[in-house]
Amino acid sequence: MITNVLFVLDALEIAAEPNRRRLLHLLAGSEQAVSDLAAHFEVSRSAVSQHLLLLEKAGLVTARKEGRNRYYRLDPQGMGRLRDLVSQFWTNELDLLASDAAALAQRRGDQQQQHTDH
Repeated sequence: MITNVLFVLDALEIAAEPNRRRLLHLLAGSEQAVSDLAAHFEVSRSAVSQHLLLLEKAGLVTARKEGRNRYYRLDPQGMGRLRDLVSQFWTNELDLLASDAAALAQRRGDQQQQHTDH
């Protein structure tokens, strides 16, 4: 059981890094080659490959090799486990906080509207 907890926490940490999070977004549409993914980043292709390898080790993406190219896509099961973990953090307290923030934003919007009306 500890292994599963550590695995999931590692997946959360790995997915939270901005470049890896962007890779997950890019892969949400379809399978892509490393070279195509690397074109979206200012870091080297090697750095993108390292990020992809971490995502693969975390079980969030899968890879297949075709000729000299490596193609990556999201792993639905891994992403499902990540989604389940994130949903566990969404507690009633967070719901209340989100509700309070929305109400505050609404009040501020109403106040700004009143000032522009006068």
